[in-house]
Amino acid sequence: MLHEHHKKALTAMLAEVTEELKTLGTHNPDNESDWVATPPVATGEADTNDVADSAEEWGEKTATLALLETKWNDIRRALGKIDAHTYGVCEISGEQIEEERLLANPSARTCMLHREDEATLPK
Repeated sequence: MLHEHHKKALTAMLAEVTEELKTLGTHNPDNESDWVATPPVATGEADTNDVADSAEEWGEKTATLALLETKWNDIRRALGKIDAHTYGVCEISGEQIEEERLLANPSARTCMLHREDEATLPK
């Protein structure tokens, strides 16, 4: 396979990101692309500082989970493209994605010219 080295890198990345996600939440069995943050555990009566700390921790946890979830879905999408023989093609221009871009980011969806527009692509 032409992209075997990318597939190995993506598979390793997927395992790593999955483990990170598991420390922050659980996989939603009703939506294959969704992870849900695990809420903080209540410890009985809490003073206002504890409540504020817990809220701050919850906010950081959900933000980190959202970033990792996007990365997880991008990796899964890239692995699917390898299997479908469409890997390495810019989703905007249809041109080949530069090898150096794929080496830097194996789950890249666009070529260098369109990298700023990648965030606008549907999830």
